[in-house]
Amino acid sequence: MKVVILCGGEGARLRQETEFRPKPMVEIGGKPILWHIMKLYAHQGFCDFVLCLGYQAWKIKEYFLNYQAMNCDFTVRTGRDRAIDVHGVHGGEDWQVTLADTGEHSMTGARVRRIQRYLLPGEDFMLTYGDGLADINLADLLAFHRTHGKLVTLTAVHSVGRFGEVESDERNLVRTFVEKPRKHERSRIAGGFFVCKYEFLDHLSEEADCVLEREPMERLVREGQLAAYPHDGYWQCMDTHREWLALNEQWNRSDVPWAVWRNPSPSTPDDEPIRSVSRDRVPCLPVRGRTQLEQGTDLPTAPFGAEKAVRKQRV
Repeated sequence: MKVVILCGGEGARLRQETEFRPKPMVEIGGKPILWHIMKLYAHQGFCDFVLCLGYQAWKIKEYFLNYQAMNCDFTVRTGRDRAIDVHGVHGGEDWQVTLADTGEHSMTGARVRRIQRYLLPGEDFMLTYGDGLADINLADLLAFHRTHGKLVTLTAVHSVGRFGEVESDERNLVRTFVEKPRKHERSRIAGGFFVCKYEFLDHLSEEADCVLEREPMERLVREGQLAAYPHDGYWQCMDTHREWLALNEQWNRSDVPWAVWRNPSPSTPDDEPIRSVSRDRVPCLPVRGRTQLEQGTDLPTAPFGAEKAVRKQRV
């Protein structure tokens, strides 16, 4: 199954790090966040990637063209019959990576539609953003998607507040204080990690202004073809300098729940069939009403109709 990753964004809110490199190349623990995302997928058996490039696309192309040389031992033979012998595969990585330039200023929907020729007709594909990490069980996500039969499944996650939450009594005495609390259990946001049927591409346009999270998602909602997979584990996007610093601090103290390749993980061995997920254990959360979605947009778990404000983003 193909894994499509949106890698074209300028990362305006992370300008300190993205002025001279695309956002997915910003490093956590000495490795681009894109590498972390790909490791998450590959560890669970999804190793065939299509990267939707845009802003400073050549930086990502250069990274993968030089990937083996920069990460493996190798022997160079000079002279007329020049050759390079690479010794071993770094970290057990055996990936297929298609790097597709989808336009420097294209929006998310246009990027996905423009890589249609690299997808297999009739086959589902995974899709995510190049700046979001999670400890998600991809086998369960895929089984959930196949159970409900909708065109698209998005992953609905809990967000973490930036500030401490205080509750006080009538005398203004603090009764509870929670640092960076999660939002109310019924409140979720769209966190990427989509699974899409190939037919979803018909909802998209190659026009540069096609925003995945607007008209295409709104149309899916109207048609009852968008479902939400509830993920209660770790999730974090890298949208600001503060979040980049926090992720690196986590890495430095080995608090890396997204690094499932280092931790006891939910991965599914190649010889183990993907199991089905019952609706009783993981409830289907149909998304209804007219709503605009993107990574970071509020997504109530109950059916809803109120329109949410979204930020226009090139990812």
